[in-house]
Amino acid sequence: MTPLSDARILLQFVRGQRGNGDHADRLQRFYQPQASRYDAFREGMLHGRRDLIDALAPHPGARVVELGGGTGRNLDFLGPRMLSLEYMEIVDLCPALLEVARARARRWPDVARVVHADACRYRPPHPVDCVYFSYSLTMIPDWQAALENAVAMLRPGGLLGIVDFYVSQPHPPAGFARHGALTRALLPRWFGHDGVRLNPEHLHTAARLTETVLLSERRGALPYLPGFRVPHYLFVGRKRDA
Repeated sequence: MTPLSDARILLQFVRGQRGNGDHADRLQRFYQPQASRYDAFREGMLHGRRDLIDALAPHPGARVVELGGGTGRNLDFLGPRMLSLEYMEIVDLCPALLEVARARARRWPDVARVVHADACRYRPPHPVDCVYFSYSLTMIPDWQAALENAVAMLRPGGLLGIVDFYVSQPHPPAGFARHGALTRALLPRWFGHDGVRLNPEHLHTAARLTETVLLSERRGALPYLPGFRVPHYLFVGRKRDA
């Protein structure tokens, strides 16, 4: 990654995600100019993705779906485990990012599938063992529908995984982190400019819809902002038996 290519992506952030058109149109306009450099820039800000994949630990023969999978970067974190899966589906609405995902998926032609579809509505042909969101739930306007759809596609006992940015409630339940007033006021406005909607209800809804297996609340650095650390969480929940 060069300073010039970084500057182009930062300029895209400053411009923000335009409000006209539907969600798919906004995603395409925002990410098409930066799709080829998307992964390199975001390596320094999307923390915990490998940890999520390791926590989910899909077993041999598992059916796995990533909703809002973008460029398919998490395929690399699965690595050799890809070969043991029945299939791995990357679902996203943005054609520009899915072009990158298709190129990446060619390394596992018998396993990896790339699907252009809405995370709120897409259903695979069979119940799956694992479905996850990796820094995508905050970018889905109807996030509750996406979560409910994710849980609905799981088999009983299947795992829901999420890693994403967030801010806490002003007075969260016992066992959850509490962020300061400045963090809760500033970060949603800042991230919202680029279509990233920080909302404490994402985590609490996931915890309500499933049985919590793992919850880790953390902070991570951002490129070009030394000393500034943004909250994110890693969550794994198990679908309850019907």
